[in-house]
Amino acid sequence: MSEAISEEDLGVLPPSVYDSKAPLTLGAACWSLFEGARNPYVILITIYIFMPYVAQTVVGDAVRGQEVISRWSQYSGWAVMATAPFLGASIDKLGRRKIWLAILVLLMVPLTASLYFSKADHTGLSVTQTLMITTAVGILFTWSEVLHNSLLVRAAGLGAAHKASGLALALGNFFGLAALAFTAWAFALPGLPETATWTWLPHAPLFGLQRSLHQPERVVALLAAGVFALGSLPFFLFTPDAAATGVPVLTALRSGASDLWSMVRTVGRYRNAAIFLASRMFYVDGMTAILIYAGVYATGVMKWRALEMLFYGIILSILAVLGGFVGRWLDNGLGPKRAVQLEIGMSLLGIIALLGMGPDQILYFWPWDSHAHAHLWAGPFFRTLPEWVFLAIGFSNAVFITAHYASSRTLLTRLTPPEQTGAFFGVYALSGTATSWLGPFLVNQGTRIFKTQQGGFATVIVLLFLGFVGLMFVRGGDRPDEA
Repeated sequence: MSEAISEEDLGVLPPSVYDSKAPLTLGAACWSLFEGARNPYVILITIYIFMPYVAQTVVGDAVRGQEVISRWSQYSGWAVMATAPFLGASIDKLGRRKIWLAILVLLMVPLTASLYFSKADHTGLSVTQTLMITTAVGILFTWSEVLHNSLLVRAAGLGAAHKASGLALALGNFFGLAALAFTAWAFALPGLPETATWTWLPHAPLFGLQRSLHQPERVVALLAAGVFALGSLPFFLFTPDAAATGVPVLTALRSGASDLWSMVRTVGRYRNAAIFLASRMFYVDGMTAILIYAGVYATGVMKWRALEMLFYGIILSILAVLGGFVGRWLDNGLGPKRAVQLEIGMSLLGIIALLGMGPDQILYFWPWDSHAHAHLWAGPFFRTLPEWVFLAIGFSNAVFITAHYASSRTLLTRLTPPEQTGAFFGVYALSGTATSWLGPFLVNQGTRIFKTQQGGFATVIVLLFLGFVGLMFVRGGDRPDEA
């Protein structure tokens, strides 16, 4: 949630806050490191490794797993919708943030680590207990984002805020990729017949982990928890906190609710920006649903194991970096509104294509018999043409979904008066959380009604379509020479 900076706030910021060439301070770098260390939870737990393992192995059926996971995601979405906007609007009045962040970290780390005990034979955590924990961590994760983001300017100053923000994104990608790569090297690849001649690998999974017990899939919970715990320490030691306000918490929340309503009324006076923000509520939910359920979907539909999911995550994480550049190129060439429409359109095509894929089928109409065709290579994963086509579709989705985040921010700046930027970006953040339950709800209902993963995933098309159509009623957001 964006926040205004009062004169009192500026008075306590260092002089470098006014210098556009200010260097990145130690406190700012530690602020970025906190975000980077938090990212492996999303990559390892939510998308690529742990939740697909829960759906396929712990639940025991990918379709039922997708239905159960999406149902619990709704609960997280409802809680976030009811709390995060008010927390963001109240942030200036809460004063010190690090104590609240410390409490969140102390809750998130052990909860994340406890997921290691979600066993396939159900002798550890039950499915319900596992999903209760992931739901709780998801809510705490969003609260930590709101509090952490609110300290950006205090950590880096106005002049270096963009540097700290960019570094945080880079570290997030780095830690996520590093965690996936380490998991593949240490636990997933060692000991396989296909990798027996790969001398750069350990001879067996490290620490004596056993594939028969699904420990390589479960150990990512300990890895994500450990990285977050260690990576957050410099933040608490060196990043400056906000000044105390002396305002009681409940008073701050009540005042924040009033401020939130004022922001919404301000935005409502600007028709095109309001239409854009309403449209974004739909298409951002659709994009998020594609990201969240991509791993569960690939595990069930393509029958991929943890090894394939690891390299699926590695490849897509690397290629998604291109999305930031693609977004910038499209903004310059088409204007941000057309860029967002193109990015939504390509994501629509991507999900439609995914629905027509399977181990024995390519894009609905091309049957594939893996026994009648030679493997494309002799490696331990991605050996058939349907798998490579699925990867290519995932590559397209990763690029254009990443690009839309950049283009959407640019579009908002073209539709808003400069003096109202704070209010508009406050509602922009609200539009990303107010309907965060809608994607999981539709995926859950589609999976439950049609009894297939494709039926659940197809409902995301509705969200992307509504967002695309809504943007057709927005005026503005063109290239500067067309304005």
